[in-house]
Amino acid sequence: MSLWVDKYRPKELSKLDYHIQQAGHLKKLVECGDFPHLLVYGPPGAGKKTRIMCLLRELYGAGVERLRIEHQNFQCQRNDSLLPVVVLTEVDKLTKDAQHALRRTMEKYMATCRLILCANSTSKVIPAIRSRCLGVRVAAPSELAISQILQVHRGSPMNELKQRWYPFTAQQAISSPDWEIFLQQTATKIMEEQSPNRLLVVRERIYELLTHCIPPEVIFKGLLKELVRNCDGELKFEVTSLAAYHEHRLNLGSKAIYHIEAFIAAFMARYKRFLEESVPDIF
Repeated sequence: MSLWVDKYRPKELSKLDYHIQQAGHLKKLVECGDFPHLLVYGPPGAGKKTRIMCLLRELYGAGVERLRIEHQNFQCQRNDSLLPVVVLTEVDKLTKDAQHALRRTMEKYMATCRLILCANSTSKVIPAIRSRCLGVRVAAPSELAISQILQVHRGSPMNELKQRWYPFTAQQAISSPDWEIFLQQTATKIMEEQSPNRLLVVRERIYELLTHCIPPEVIFKGLLKELVRNCDGELKFEVTSLAAYHEHRLNLGSKAIYHIEAFIAAFMARYKRFLEESVPDIF
């Protein structure tokens, strides 16, 4: 899946269009070869992830954006090479206990690892974590800055918009964004097969949506909307009840993937039983 915003996302700190002085400071951190734990914070859409990915790309080269689901054991030793960097997003949504555990981890592995923490606000991040990080505030660009950037960049992004929808009319149908199509295809895969292997495939697709900053609640509701299309009246009621239960747990929990995957697994089990009950017994 390639979101339009990701397709044209800057890949280098020198390519950023606003907060240029801040980008220069980040570049100096990269060039010095060592830096403290970072806490990157600011409102949604301000460019926090873009700056983090630019920083990592300049540290480790291309390929840092690729998503892989792996289980690994790390044994870190300090040497002349680059220290491993761990990126944690939505740190402000962690529970207080989880944040205290994170603080202990930061202290224990300070000599062998660096953390880059990302949050919308520092008000919900405990002081013990804030004091151990270099704060990098990414403010939202002003309307004037956005207007100037759009005036300067009249290249590929604007041309692609025109190719997709120009000429504009009042009755013109709006194309679905890439992530919606990707979500619809994910629902189709769930309907096609109900098995542990297919659940692993779907898990990777849900992870990809989450890493592209699609909110968990939007993913959950979109899946439900697509899945109930293929259910009859009674099954539709059962699936909706399952969704209500797992969505409630999603709102109470702190790890969205667990609750989305639990709903998908529960749906698979119920839908497979429905298909088996629908097959007539010919013997």
